[in-house]
Amino acid sequence: MKIPENQQYHDTNQLLTSLRTEIPDIQTFKGKWSVLKTKLNNLQTQITDLSSFPNFTTNSLCSELLFSITQTLTDTLSLAKSCKDPNFTYGKLRTQSDIDSIVAKLDQHVKDSDLLIKSGVLLETGVGDNLSKREAVRVEARNLITRLQIGNFESKNGAMDSLLNLLQEDDKNVLIAVAQGAVAVLVRLLDSSCLEIKEKAVFAISRVSMVDSSKHVLIAEGILLLNHLLRVLESGSTHSSQAVAVGVLRNLALFHEIKINFIEENAVPVLITVLSSGTNLAQENSIGCLCNLVSKDEHMKILVCKEGVIECLKNYWDGATSSRSLEVAVGLLLNLASCRPIAEVIVSKGFIPRVVALLSCEVSGVRVAAVRAVYELTFSTKQRKEVGEAGCVPTLVKMLDVKAAEEKDAAAKALSSIMQYAGNRRIFRKEDRGMIATVQLLDPSVLNLEKKYPILVLLSIAQSKKCRRQMVAAGAGAYLHKLVEMDIEGAKKLLESLGRNKLWGVFARA
Repeated sequence: MKIPENQQYHDTNQLLTSLRTEIPDIQTFKGKWSVLKTKLNNLQTQITDLSSFPNFTTNSLCSELLFSITQTLTDTLSLAKSCKDPNFTYGKLRTQSDIDSIVAKLDQHVKDSDLLIKSGVLLETGVGDNLSKREAVRVEARNLITRLQIGNFESKNGAMDSLLNLLQEDDKNVLIAVAQGAVAVLVRLLDSSCLEIKEKAVFAISRVSMVDSSKHVLIAEGILLLNHLLRVLESGSTHSSQAVAVGVLRNLALFHEIKINFIEENAVPVLITVLSSGTNLAQENSIGCLCNLVSKDEHMKILVCKEGVIECLKNYWDGATSSRSLEVAVGLLLNLASCRPIAEVIVSKGFIPRVVALLSCEVSGVRVAAVRAVYELTFSTKQRKEVGEAGCVPTLVKMLDVKAAEEKDAAAKALSSIMQYAGNRRIFRKEDRGMIATVQLLDPSVLNLEKKYPILVLLSIAQSKKCRRQMVAAGAGAYLHKLVEMDIEGAKKLLESLGRNKLWGVFARA
């Protein structure tokens, strides 16, 4: 086999030859030197395999690896010569420690060499003009991912910066990097002793988590990924990396199959701590994560409440600097309030005035979430009376006339609950647009809206002859006939109630 024209390769072989000559004559710590000799033989095999690749002499990763190996072998040869000296007086414990350190370095060199061979980067021809953009990205990604696993801090840190830039350019780049095994490497780097690399790994994983079609790879890392991210939150890393780490957890919490891992890793207390004392973004992401965790999970709702989430949520709410920042908080409150025992606790903590205050919020998402929370929290006469006295009814009536179907639906649903209190029914009847707007929601052509809620609103006042006349005049009969045919809940009952007015001629004219 032709020897590559590479000085580092030549120097490495020379050092290996010298060590094979020196080691047999060493009498001090013969057992340890025997182990070290085996490691050198393994390393020699790996270097020979590396040299068989055509671009061995030009690949920068090979050059860096050989340079590091040469340094280790030089130190090894110096120690071997010292141990041969009969007048050697160096401390035994220190010598044993030095030999063990060299054995560990040789092990790492063997692993790095093996990784370099298996990575496939030595088979690449380089990024040339004839490569497509996709192929060029693939080649670059594979090289960077390999660099993240080989070499010193400076090399790995530089590779991480380049990988972050690559991921930020395009979602397609993320998918390519993921296909090259980026996620498993990044997860391992979360356990790095270097804080800078660890934090950059968090940012890289966050970028991956934003691309839906690559999230399954993060889920596959399961407990290991969760464990490392939680340790980032607890470790006192920079505020930015903590916020990003909990943001990744927020995305992962959307997936049912990984929720059990959050419990196993005791994640909830950590998230509550971030909610209590993190930066604004970290708090927001923590709330979002908890919101995703408790969604449709009664056991998880009870668990987070036992950890004190309601009081922490209240403190966050009162300290919010803008209405927009409350959207995620109202979302969590809404999810928790769907569990009746928890809703009772929420009410006892004084949340109803806070929720009602958001009904006039300029941010649509916050406003809709607040309306839905009103429905969940008005489970008894006392609460229905409280929201009515707070001026809730006129505000909800106005929402029935907005363009967004989601807001109309939420308002009708909230009204169907609070109208069970007589005082709120009286307020509703005084609203000029209340009756007409509610009847218009019965129109089958108005889509994305549950008809049972406006029906319940109208049924709550159907005992009044005047109200029945107003419903008929607004065209309720024609709509209800269609809804009865569609078998909509409550439609037949309301139609029969209107029929007591014996105004069917109006129906026909409609």
